[in-house]
Amino acid sequence: MFYDRFGRPVTNLRISLTQECNFRCFFCHREGQRFLTHNEMTPEEIERLVRIASRLGIRKVKLTGGEPTVRNDILEIIRRIKPYVVDLSMTTNGSRLKELAKPLAKAGLDRVNVSLHSLRREVYKKITGVDMLETVLEGIAEAVKYLSPVKLNMTVMKGINDGEIWDMIEFSARSGAILQLIELEVPREMTETGFFRKYFYPLRPVERELEKRAIEIRERRMHRRRKYFVPTDHGIAEVEVVRAMHNTVFCANCTRLRVTSNGKFKTCLLRNDDLIDFLSAMRKGASDSEIVEVFKKAVLKREPYWK
Repeated sequence: MFYDRFGRPVTNLRISLTQECNFRCFFCHREGQRFLTHNEMTPEEIERLVRIASRLGIRKVKLTGGEPTVRNDILEIIRRIKPYVVDLSMTTNGSRLKELAKPLAKAGLDRVNVSLHSLRREVYKKITGVDMLETVLEGIAEAVKYLSPVKLNMTVMKGINDGEIWDMIEFSARSGAILQLIELEVPREMTETGFFRKYFYPLRPVERELEKRAIEIRERRMHRRRKYFVPTDHGIAEVEVVRAMHNTVFCANCTRLRVTSNGKFKTCLLRNDDLIDFLSAMRKGASDSEIVEVFKKAVLKREPYWK
């Protein structure tokens, strides 16, 4: 297993498969990729990367985008990399889950995170730029049948959907999914912008209320996130709160290395001076040991963003 200079082990990869997406969420951070590129890794290249990573103790992989399911070869990618990992997950907008949940599970996907920022049709449309709430809700229902757990990612934004938090908690219990409440996350230089001031909604007060209502509280190893088990009219809701902004504990416990869709290691979502190209080396015939050295370089470049 690789450790960075701050003693943090790297145990999982977050691999962006594409920057293409069929939604237009106005706050999307694009996994930190600021410039659109169509130079996507092939299934064979993704498999090779994951195979090498597994030999280094990295056995958890999350597939992201863009929207991963817009790739026609998504099932092939999952089938190829599943043998090398113990936990294979994906983040999706849910637009294709109704038809793909079962095939994704059959191919080897273990679990899924579905972006669901509102339960109100007009609010959902305002956030995503598409009128597909019902389609996504149907996809979530289908995903719960075949994938476990199903997590709902709700980025909470002031004046947009902050009034829906408790409705979403009820929905998560009713649907059998886990809810992740996520703070809007931006780099330091954007914290004084009008955009951030307008939409940032701090979740610490929500956590205090969850602490009061929860019958049980657990702490995850990754990022030291807390999970709250909250009684509702539909059973116990499992709620996780993701507060990354100015959170030194969050960064001190990060175990993730990111991979961009065009084949670069990225050590942190909020940094853009940390890209290390490995795909060019692969395509020029680099050996596995040479790719391991690129891995090492990327890991040693990691440092907590908030410290």
